[in-house]
Amino acid sequence: MNPSYAEIVKANSMRGNEIKKTPLIHSPTFSEITGSEVYLKAEFRQRTGSFKIRGAYFKIKSLSDEEKKHGVVAASAGNHAQGMAFASSLEKISCTIVMPKNASPSKVAATREYGANVILEGTNYDESSAKAKEIAKETGATMIHAFDDPQIIAAHGVIGLEILDDLPDVDEIYLPIGGGGLAAGILIAIKEKNPNVKVVGVQSKSFPSMYESLKNGSLTESGGERTIADGISVKIPGQLTFDIISKLIDEIVLVDDTEITKAMFLLMERMKFVVEPAGAASLAYLISKKPAPGKKVVAILAGGNVDMYLLGQIVYKGLAGMSRLLKLSILLPDRPGAFKEIVDEITLANVNIVEVVHDRLSSNIDAGSAGVTLSLETQGKVQADLLIEALKKKNIKFTLLT
Repeated sequence: MNPSYAEIVKANSMRGNEIKKTPLIHSPTFSEITGSEVYLKAEFRQRTGSFKIRGAYFKIKSLSDEEKKHGVVAASAGNHAQGMAFASSLEKISCTIVMPKNASPSKVAATREYGANVILEGTNYDESSAKAKEIAKETGATMIHAFDDPQIIAAHGVIGLEILDDLPDVDEIYLPIGGGGLAAGILIAIKEKNPNVKVVGVQSKSFPSMYESLKNGSLTESGGERTIADGISVKIPGQLTFDIISKLIDEIVLVDDTEITKAMFLLMERMKFVVEPAGAASLAYLISKKPAPGKKVVAILAGGNVDMYLLGQIVYKGLAGMSRLLKLSILLPDRPGAFKEIVDEITLANVNIVEVVHDRLSSNIDAGSAGVTLSLETQGKVQADLLIEALKKKNIKFTLLT
């Protein structure tokens, strides 16, 4: 059964107080960076931290009493899992979630805290999904697909209605695509209300399955490389989502982890928004490619469930990528005053020393020498380049580590 515009309207009417109408926030910062009028749809502010609660809530509300007795089972890398667990707890029905063994520990913990029975199986969504289907067959529980389900798709389409309510003259919408449930629902809503709005899907270069499927005209397995964007790391899109997206979408584009990292960093620094990698993919494309100068565009920030250890890396790599964190390895003669020459140059450049690691004992350091690794805070590329030139003029030998 294909989801319809009427089903999207129904999902909107049934969402109750648990599902928020998330704000659409204009960003002067990203408007200046991209040359577009950028609005951010803050789905990371939903309960459970992701748009996925919309589909899970509507689907579970729509189950029959008999289906609720047998409970539900689903596979997810994290966000669908949390949405399912929370929605099931509201209806007081049993919920089993199969998650990949390498799923974010914070997402696993949150899913358990919402009351679900969590089983770790497989190394990706597709392997976890196979296990979930086995459990559904054995127990009689209702299998609820993360994206290839008419009611899941319809509920996500409500986001499209909200965007048009808040910004009727929007020109273009950019959204992340993994399995395609978010894109399929929003496309149905947007194209029904205003077919002139351009909708662009953004995928990770490591998992371009919908991109390749559209190119080939049929479902195509693609991807498998490492990516920080686990929420959109789907090897095979859904048949239903593919059918909808192939007919309605205007374009699918790709971003890499470096572009996503920059977007996440800028969201934290400029907007004070913590957004997970998959949730930041659409903005990453706008920042890196600047595709819609002068247009009113919406980037959907789909989720905010990011692992804290990864978040630390994002900050580090974000600073390094903007030349605001400079890491140098220097080999010095082991004598008094040798290090002072380096510090003097750093001081003259008005650069801040964040960390110093001094090493005389490693096997790669000759006797009579000392290795020093410096982490330096700069104001940006211009100041970093000036310091590097000053060190070269002093014939100080160093290796750039960032």
